[in-house]
Amino acid sequence: MTKKHVALLFGGNSSEHDVSKRSAQNFYDAIKATGKYEITVFAIAQNGYFLDPESSNRVLALEDEQPIVDAYMAKIDTTDPLARISALSEGGDFDIFFPVVHGNLGEDGTLQGLFKLLNKPYVGAPLRGHAVSFDKAMTKELLTVNGIRNTKYVVLDPKTAKEWTWEKVVAALGDIVFVKAANQGSSVGISRAKNAVEFEAALSDSFQYDYKVLVEQAVKGSRELEVGVIGNEEPIVSEIGAHTLPNQGSGDAWYDYNNKFVDNSDVLFEIPAKLPESVTNEVKDMAIQAYKVLNLRGEARMDFLLDENNVPYLGEPNTLPGFTNMSLFKRLWDYSDIDNVKLVDMLITYGFAEFEKNAQLSYQFVTLGEEKIGKFN
Repeated sequence: MTKKHVALLFGGNSSEHDVSKRSAQNFYDAIKATGKYEITVFAIAQNGYFLDPESSNRVLALEDEQPIVDAYMAKIDTTDPLARISALSEGGDFDIFFPVVHGNLGEDGTLQGLFKLLNKPYVGAPLRGHAVSFDKAMTKELLTVNGIRNTKYVVLDPKTAKEWTWEKVVAALGDIVFVKAANQGSSVGISRAKNAVEFEAALSDSFQYDYKVLVEQAVKGSRELEVGVIGNEEPIVSEIGAHTLPNQGSGDAWYDYNNKFVDNSDVLFEIPAKLPESVTNEVKDMAIQAYKVLNLRGEARMDFLLDENNVPYLGEPNTLPGFTNMSLFKRLWDYSDIDNVKLVDMLITYGFAEFEKNAQLSYQFVTLGEEKIGKFN
């Protein structure tokens, strides 16, 4: 039987570029281990150019990336309007794309738009699902309208931010808040503020990444929960994972970029999370509801905050969760009796199924014919 050809894309121009490399290594190994697929890899450099497969394999092997990129750029015609994606033609034909690009490009719907133009199946959510979920403010609007519990918030732009003094923020949201760039990865452009000085610094940081900033009520005394969701119309959820940091409940620590991807030696993990059965069921139900409301497919990770009274609040979705050795999403499925190899095979199967379903939709149009314009007084 001829093996299906998978194009594995990783890298990108976001701050999670290196995280993507590590995730891609694990996905590559798992796809290969199935024995069912041929794999071609494409690294997307930080300048946004797709690298050829030979160069991409070297980047995936963690060789020094910049000399590889420089050599590739020197041999292509950058005046060609399609130069950024021209390397895709060097890999032959593909049956399905498997994006592992965290943050910009991969999670904002950009790559999914390219796949749609190429009329090819791909793993993960459609353009709309990624784009809506990537916008933290829009996500919270949809969660709120659909009755899915989340924290209080306000959305600011550079003009309205001037109207929100720290005193006004405290009155509306409490004395500890998170300040987040609305359109960025789940760990970038985020600060925790407990006073006016920290709040102003947080706004300055977040406005570097987006012109829309979310200011969100902190959940005091919280534990953070994560649950994986996979599937299309009938998604399934993983076991729930919990993680805490020393002093997290007092507001002096939180699960930031460093804890997620660099050093989590101080993080206390618990899988499955020890929760009352009613809370476990509620979190899983909320995760599935959000997955459906946000029009997600393939895979996602749903992040929750649990307050001191065991009330869960949905924090945000991650439509292309990390798959590094430190990533909780990867471990959640291990504890759910779905190992890496089985998981990637399921994700690829979901991608083909979604493509085949959408291929049944009609895109016919009516020919206009001769125009007959009415009279204007």
